Amino acid sequence: MYIATSRGSDAAADVPKSGVKRAVTGNVVALGLVSLVTDISSEMVTAVLPLYLVLGLGLSPLQFGVLDGLYSGVTAVVRLVGGHLADRWQKLKAVACFGYGLSALGKIGLMLAGSSTVAIGAVLAADRTGKGVRTAPRDALITLSSDPEHLGRAFGVHRAMDTFGAFLGPLVAMAVLWLSLGSYDSVFFTSFCIAAIGVIILVVLVKDHQPKPRAERTKVSLRETAGLIRQASFRRICVWAALLGLVTLSDSFLYLVLQRRWELGAVFFPLLPLGTAGVYLLLAVPFGRLSDRIGRWKVFLGGHVALVVALLALLGPVDGGILAVLALVLHGVFYAATDGVLMAAAGPLLPEHQRASGLALVQTGQATTRMLASVLFGLAWTTWDLHAAVLVAAGALAVVVVAAAVLRPLRTYA
Repeated sequence: MYIATSRGSDAAADVPKSGVKRAVTGNVVALGLVSLVTDISSEMVTAVLPLYLVLGLGLSPLQFGVLDGLYSGVTAVVRLVGGHLADRWQKLKAVACFGYGLSALGKIGLMLAGSSTVAIGAVLAADRTGKGVRTAPRDALITLSSDPEHLGRAFGVHRAMDTFGAFLGPLVAMAVLWLSLGSYDSVFFTSFCIAAIGVIILVVLVKDHQPKPRAERTKVSLRETAGLIRQASFRRICVWAALLGLVTLSDSFLYLVLQRRWELGAVFFPLLPLGTAGVYLLLAVPFGRLSDRIGRWKVFLGGHVALVVALLALLGPVDGGILAVLALVLHGVFYAATDGVLMAAAGPLLPEHQRASGLALVQTGQATTRMLASVLFGLAWTTWDLHAAVLVAAGALAVVVVAAAVLRPLRTYA
């Protein structure tokens, strides 16, 4: 295994005295453990939200699309804020810790919100804000703790640990509900306790990136952050990530389409994300290593091809449910081939002192367009019908994937 020590990275602290180098450093594993624990907490709460809002509160697909888009897109602006402040203050760990802590407090907020949809919406917005603030500094720490040539593997390990938490979350929630005789407050309180453990792990085990001596440091301005777009390769990655996000069906809608097409009972709905998470968990590391070997952009686009096929599977006959399983498997392949791989492709293009800001730009563009995608798909479903909406989504995604393959970014580690 290998650790980067180039370009001033503090990953050198993880080099064993024997001189043996590792591809995945202790810092990456510690960050993965934080994400694992935090995702258990998060998925305990979010597993049943789509079904609750649509079937429980009777929202139309368009109304749900707006809420789902806001839920996903509320992180867009705060990602930029979190990334910029982390670079400006050179406090990646501190800013990430604030984000994780805010999300943890949100679980207590759910206990206090009761049945008020306004209060629940505010608490969920706070939780998403915490996620948005922490994401770019965390991913920047991963890139700064790894060698550019092995970033795909490093992100694969991190995302695999993160996804294992997402896999366990719904199961833990079901166990807590069973033991507490259906008490949702017990789920929220347990979720808070688990999230608090994640914050403690971050404080104790994760090493911050060591900035340059104060005399050599320059504060990162907003103009400098915006200036990153002038770099052709990075600009193209940002543009294509945003365009692909605009034609990507959200997780919640994909699960709702599965539920409607195959008329799954409400009791089985929370288990659908486990199918995606299980495949993602198995493939995150292999796909990360594959992206290091054959090119990250190829793997990234291949993941979107898998999503196109998954959407087409949703249009097939409902007999037997084989296509439903195929759609979930391909959905997991999509995430394994895209989530961490995109960050691994963009990270080496950015200066160390602007790593969090640059990654936040990529993430913000993607989050913003995915918010619009949810609204557009909800509108299409409401205006036309489910079949037509899915067919248009699959066709639009296929067109953008082909265009991204032809007009790929310039020189990258992809």
